[in-house]
Amino acid sequence: MISQEILDTYEMTIGIECHVQLATKTKLFSAADNDARDAEPNSKVAPIDFGLPGMLPVLNREAVNLAIKAGKALNADIARVSRFDRKHYFYPDLPKGYQTSQMYHPIILEGFIDAPLEDGSSVRVRVHHAHMEEDAGKLTHFSGYSLVDLNRAGTPLIEIVSEPDIHSAAAARAYATELYRLMTYAGVTHGDLYHGNMRFDVNISVAKKGATELGKRAEVKNLNSFRSVERAAEFEFKRQVELIENGGQVVQETRGWNDDKQVTTSQRSKEDAQDYRYMPDADIPPIVLTDEEIEQIQAQVPKLPPQYREEFSALGVDSSVIGKIMSRQEYAEIASEVLARGGAPAGKRVANWIASNLSPEETEGDVKMPSIQDLLTLAEMAEKNEINSNAAVELFNALVDGATNPRKIAEDKNLLQVSDEGAVAAIVDEVLADPASQKAVEDIKAGNDKAVGFLVGQIMKKSQGKANPAMAQKLIRERL
Repeated sequence: MISQEILDTYEMTIGIECHVQLATKTKLFSAADNDARDAEPNSKVAPIDFGLPGMLPVLNREAVNLAIKAGKALNADIARVSRFDRKHYFYPDLPKGYQTSQMYHPIILEGFIDAPLEDGSSVRVRVHHAHMEEDAGKLTHFSGYSLVDLNRAGTPLIEIVSEPDIHSAAAARAYATELYRLMTYAGVTHGDLYHGNMRFDVNISVAKKGATELGKRAEVKNLNSFRSVERAAEFEFKRQVELIENGGQVVQETRGWNDDKQVTTSQRSKEDAQDYRYMPDADIPPIVLTDEEIEQIQAQVPKLPPQYREEFSALGVDSSVIGKIMSRQEYAEIASEVLARGGAPAGKRVANWIASNLSPEETEGDVKMPSIQDLLTLAEMAEKNEINSNAAVELFNALVDGATNPRKIAEDKNLLQVSDEGAVAAIVDEVLADPASQKAVEDIKAGNDKAVGFLVGQIMKKSQGKANPAMAQKLIRERL
């Protein structure tokens, strides 16, 4: 085990390649269904996916549109002319013998992402480019033989390639998380991580701090969770440092991540670009775009995470609360609308209810959310102390479960607080006259302010939780 003191003398450098499955109905070059989740093997295919002779590709225009939207989310320029190339790749799950990609003229040019960190700061990661390409199929290995499933062959992807601007495992996770949010908010992908809608390849090298050259990199392939990105980076950093300290050398290779054992394992040596023998694809015309087309398509992109964060700065909540709101687009939309219609007090309450009571898991699926009007009514009831904080949470959860009209629910469940000063005053006087309260009364008169809490508790008990505690405390102080 390498010591922390030695680890502190090294710096990790990380670049991430992310494959994003585009949310089209059909594949990149064929009319086959693009949704292969849980489908029978080789049931989502067309002749071109098998690479049959004479089959010509037809480019999916919607895939191009989604790539243009992705460019906006990446703060990147869009190439006015982009082209496809053949990447020769002799694997059984690519029957054509090559992958159609964009090596020399990608559609998305340089950009950047500002990824928020847990401490409230952010890290800027430059995007080198992003290119369109088709996915390969899937091999399933058995003892002595393998089977091929071509359902994913031809699936439309964009591969987003970052610059090596990441220098910690936490920053790698933050970048992957923000990339996920940008792509899903923009409608580029469905974002189903379990089924591989986004897969991260983490390239990591280590070098002594202050070194002018980067070390040899290893690539950890096909990570499909943010936690795996972070854990794989942490493990690989320690593995490479230990290897160097023990007199060994890091080799350029592709490694896999074993989530059960939390280790990376060697898979194969890493090829360089020339090993793929790229050549222009003569069957696919270049993509030629005008400024007007690009502007029209990007105008359809909805509000993105950076815009939401700018809005939410008015809420005055902790960065962790904003992070939880941002975990799902539906949460962010609701919080934004409440803030716009009800102002910061209502927005802050709803933001805290969402952050504390709704799952932050970032998985595909519809989220049932209450109507804006019901949330505004609930926030107003809490603001006016018509309900206490526990009742507010109970009502919020009821709304999420499909109920409506929070005031009626509160009345039916007897959750409304008594805020009539005369009614509360009667209970206060009764409690102050009770012999059991005399010690607390004397303590308050002697300057022990904490004893007020005991008396408020007695008042809440006598009122069966209905008395407004703030009003009860005010009346106690007036009387004493």
